[in-house]
Amino acid sequence: MIEIRPFATLGGADHGWLKARHHFAFAHYRDPARMGWGRLRVWNDDEIAPGAGFDPHPHRDMEIVTYVREGAITHRDDLGNEGRTAAGDVQVMSAGTGIVHSEYNLEPVTTRIFQIWILPDRRGARPGWGARRFPRAGREARLAVLAGGRPQDAGTAALPIHADAAVLAATLRAGQTLRHPLAAGRVAYLVPATGAVAVNGVAATARDGVAIRDEAEIAIAAREDAELVMVETAAG
Repeated sequence: MIEIRPFATLGGADHGWLKARHHFAFAHYRDPARMGWGRLRVWNDDEIAPGAGFDPHPHRDMEIVTYVREGAITHRDDLGNEGRTAAGDVQVMSAGTGIVHSEYNLEPVTTRIFQIWILPDRRGARPGWGARRFPRAGREARLAVLAGGRPQDAGTAALPIHADAAVLAATLRAGQTLRHPLAAGRVAYLVPATGAVAVNGVAATARDGVAIRDEAEIAIAAREDAELVMVETAAG
């Protein structure tokens, strides 16, 4: 089953400094039909104006993965962590028992991010934060695991999360195809950051959501040069 969720149909809000689109119900956007996908709970497509950002605020019991598409985001938290994550790279915050953090765009240009929230497998984990560079050149025509908590992700370069899930990314040139197996009991949600693709023959364009389940294999064919991000997770 492949369901396309066109970008134009997503919920959203324009706060001036922040333009946000929501793939799933979030904040003032309510949609009982879009409350998550497997362990994936939130996928926000955010544009943050220069010099603006999210003031300090708390989180608990959530794995929050930020994929920076353009610009950079600067993180600070009450555990003493601080770092700048630039375009193409990833940061992970495990909220666990509780963390207070801020995120600002300190760049002279608009920063564009995907912020992805995944429900942890257990509550009350130790909170933490980490970031890592993942050069786009290292993921051409293959899905690189950026953050993961599946058994096969242990000991890899992926940032760890406390969930049976993985955040993956790839770049494809027009005409290239990659394939990814999807085991029984697993689902996936894919968003092209740029370009256009066909997922098992179903067309999707930049920033559309592609909800996938009951497919033994995912074939992603680039209709034009594309950069894509995908979450694979347990179905329940």
